[in-house]
Amino acid sequence: MVAPGGLLLFHGAGGDRDHRLFLAIEAALSLPATGLSLPVARCNFPYRDKGLGRRPPDRMPKLLESVQEHVQRCSTAWDVPSETLVLGGRSLGGRAASLAVADGLDAAGLVLLSYPLHPPGKPERLRTEHFGRLHLPVLLVQGDADPFGNRAEFDAHTPSILGPFEQLWLEKAGHDPAAKHDAAIVGAVAGWLSKLAGSAG
Repeated sequence: MVAPGGLLLFHGAGGDRDHRLFLAIEAALSLPATGLSLPVARCNFPYRDKGLGRRPPDRMPKLLESVQEHVQRCSTAWDVPSETLVLGGRSLGGRAASLAVADGLDAAGLVLLSYPLHPPGKPERLRTEHFGRLHLPVLLVQGDADPFGNRAEFDAHTPSILGPFEQLWLEKAGHDPAAKHDAAIVGAVAGWLSKLAGSAG
């Protein structure tokens, strides 16, 4: 395993880089108590850089290109190898990050928050075909009332992930967990990153 050199977070389809949870994660990882002091980049996709509002997300090829551009930019700005960066995000952002890694982008780990396993009400349209190409550590955080995928569905498909896999299930939480779940999510992310750093030491 590779010690994490930084964390990049990508937003969901209707969100942006200033999502409440991203700000909480960034604040926690800057605290000396975590023992990490990792830099965090909260990243916008190109369509969101055009401003707030109901804009349709970019198509996946453009999202993947954006992930790679942010990785290169952060690697240079933080003076760390790109393969030491942990990637992830909420919903669409986490999916894009995981697809970029499955397509060959080197990373130290993936943080998938509210991963959209399938569109609501369409369990046959799975977004799992790339799971078998994920050879790196993965943390999954999901609400057990998320219409984008229930626990049984995830349990059927996450075993195909080839890297070390950990998960946290939030009780009575949907696709956008309420603020009361923030502490548990932030704690899970910080603890997992600390474990990743320790195992690489």
